Amino acid sequence: MGRFGLIFSGMADEIAPATVHWQSTVRPHRSLPPRGFHVLMAVLALASIVSGIMFVRAGAWPVCGFFGLDVLLLYIAFRVSYRSGRMHETLRLAGDDLTVERVSIRGEVRLWRFQAFWLRVRLVETGQDTNRLLLTSHGRTLAVAGFVSPGERRTLKGELDQALAEWRARP
Repeated sequence: MGRFGLIFSGMADEIAPATVHWQSTVRPHRSLPPRGFHVLMAVLALASIVSGIMFVRAGAWPVCGFFGLDVLLLYIAFRVSYRSGRMHETLRLAGDDLTVERVSIRGEVRLWRFQAFWLRVRLVETGQDTNRLLLTSHGRTLAVAGFVSPGERRTLKGELDQALAEWRARP
């Protein structure tokens, strides 16, 4: 558990504030949609079966097991990748608070709450094409959107800065 994190069990909507000024949910990118995954696995299985038949005809029948094993291992690797795609973060500006709700791969929910008026949003460039998005308030710092690309973190910072500016300028 993080230094400022709180773990809640149950539905995340139960802890959501009533009046939401701005909200954004950040999810890891998956380049292959589920339908594409099924097509890829079918093509690989078909190619393995055809190759296995050719090896059996040539008398090298022990090779068939390895064709099935590589398809199985690739299937497992994709399933693990899709499971990690379930994690997400929701940043919500509502009332006087900005809350960050982080849902892990296992469905555990952590919630951080910052007073929005004092919140600073910083994008720290750590390399040529790497950065970190940090939320800081009252001596507390939280890195957010760590599983998305540097460009997406830049976009998120711009949206959050704009939402905070609008929120602070309201009467």
